[in-house]
Amino acid sequence: MGMQLGYTMMTEQAGPKELVGHVVGAEAVGFDFAVSSDHFFPWLDEMGHSPNAWVTLGAAAQATSRIDLMTYVTCPIMRYRPAVVAQQAATLQLLSDGRFTLGLGAGENLNEHVIGEGWPPVAVRHEMFSEAVQVIRELLAGDGYTTFHGEYFDVDGGRIWDLPEGGVPIGIAASGRQSCELAGEFADVLIATEPKAELGEMFDAAGGAGKPRVGQMPICHDTDRAAAITRAHSLFRWFGLGWKVNADLPGTAGFDAASQFVREEDVAESIPCGDDVEAVIEAARAYADAGFTHLALVQIGGDHQAPYLKWTEQALLPAWREAFGG
Repeated sequence: MGMQLGYTMMTEQAGPKELVGHVVGAEAVGFDFAVSSDHFFPWLDEMGHSPNAWVTLGAAAQATSRIDLMTYVTCPIMRYRPAVVAQQAATLQLLSDGRFTLGLGAGENLNEHVIGEGWPPVAVRHEMFSEAVQVIRELLAGDGYTTFHGEYFDVDGGRIWDLPEGGVPIGIAASGRQSCELAGEFADVLIATEPKAELGEMFDAAGGAGKPRVGQMPICHDTDRAAAITRAHSLFRWFGLGWKVNADLPGTAGFDAASQFVREEDVAESIPCGDDVEAVIEAARAYADAGFTHLALVQIGGDHQAPYLKWTEQALLPAWREAFGG
């Protein structure tokens, strides 16, 4: 089986009704799966949205019938407690008739600072995340009542009453050795946003051999390439700042300041802009070569989804199937 093509419900750039409509359209034109971001804030004020991902995914589960759904990704260590995430995931799996994968990650200050408890150092976040994953896995296993006493989280006789048969697959976002080892031990799916083969190799070595790996890549489709570049710069100039920056900045003003010297040509070099199918295929090939089994594209611009979906159906999907199978 080749690399599957995914659609991204980017909550930072569209409202909830629009997002549901977009994923219905993605299913209709032939996307294999869809992922949803899970934010409290957009990255930049210009993006202008951030509805609740779980409510939106519940609606999407009812409005679609075939396309697989996934959080990309939910942070279970602050804004959400891990027991609540497990309950949400079980419910969404039931609503979607088994089409849901719970994607988890250690989060960003941008979204988690809202609860007013500060943003822990990265080493502490990883410890919290490891505990949270263990809690979620135990609750989703459904083996009676769960009592858990950790350094950061406690569960006092927790049980999920509406539990799907077969449970819920768990994906873990990884960017280095520590997160790859955690994913290899606890995850059913590896999540990564960079086409680095070494991430898959570390995942395999930690027990992940043969399991799916899901990547994500932004593009900016438009028949006017100059307009696409301008839009990508306006909405996605933060994209190249890197995980260490993106995880720690507290708000949209910080991302605006950090990206103020990013030029349009810098964005055009890193994000395929325009309607050149081969440019998208070439960029995606890096993920296929790195061993990714799934790649979700992000179409930049909440108001530019309809022409993108039509172009995908008519031009991109045939080329994708030829290049990557699936």
